[in-house]
Amino acid sequence: MLELRPTCEHCNKPLPPDSLDARICSYECTFCAACVDHVLGNVCPNCGGGFVARPIRPSKNWKGDNFLGKDPASTLVKHRPVDVSAHAFFLSTLKNLPPEKR
Repeated sequence: MLELRPTCEHCNKPLPPDSLDARICSYECTFCAACVDHVLGNVCPNCGGGFVARPIRPSKNWKGDNFLGKDPASTLVKHRPVDVSAHAFFLSTLKNLPPEKR
């Protein structure tokens, strides 16, 4: 089950379950679109993967109890700001490789 983390790991911006601004990597590291684009360069600082838009979990029980009321978003904040200098070095080795080639 996708965790739906509540905030950006870098800037701590709130990312509620219905946020269109949330981005995740394949390990569910969660950042806002601005941090992914302007700080991280679409390279996850934790794994080196790329980011995609986080899916929206339905808020209503449309079918089969698959909805936010049954499977709520996480409330555990993972605020761990990225060391921008260290990430710049990491980014320099990966930025020219598309995510599917990393």
